Amino acid sequence: MTAGTLFIVSAPSGAGKTSLVAALVESIKGLRISVSHTTRPRRPGEVDGVNYHFTDRERFMEMVGTGGFLEYAEVFGNLYGTSHEWVRETLHGGEDVVLEIDWQGAQQVRRLIPDAASVFILPPSLEILAQRLRNRGSDDDHVIEHRLSGAREEMAHYPEFDFLIINDDFQRALADLKAVVYAQRLAQQRQQKRLEPVLEALLSPGLGSE
Repeated sequence: MTAGTLFIVSAPSGAGKTSLVAALVESIKGLRISVSHTTRPRRPGEVDGVNYHFTDRERFMEMVGTGGFLEYAEVFGNLYGTSHEWVRETLHGGEDVVLEIDWQGAQQVRRLIPDAASVFILPPSLEILAQRLRNRGSDDDHVIEHRLSGAREEMAHYPEFDFLIINDDFQRALADLKAVVYAQRLAQQRQQKRLEPVLEALLSPGLGSE
């Protein structure tokens, strides 16, 4: 077991995953977002190294060949991957890490890090999901329909995840996501390591013993 906890957060496009994770990391100390590598074009307002590490397909495949990714997948014609080295070093350094990845990537990560905690975020309805995608203003109708078509397949994988959250009300969904993090931090196996001096003092012969 690593010192930090790895949290996997997945959702269909438009469910609000990115906004929820950003708010989560801002409100909880010792929790960092893994910045994925991607071949998709940068959207207006996105910053390289902050939102994604934007790269071309040739460089991405070079990293695949050298084992540079903990997981990678192709989604809607674009490649996404998570740096193996960065995640490993951050977890061993005692910090928790959040991965925003799709269900395919989640499967790969769970095989390599079985004690990761996985969360699937669902929209309240397909109608609201469609409206959120249109409100982005970054995709045309053809792309939106393609994303909606794939959403059902993505959501069908919800049984593979440890926790389910409905993003109907943002603040309530954020509170649920925080609860997952706090629950994992309080798990007996992890608390045992963090509280080792306290536990030793409580259980050692001393005050009250005959």
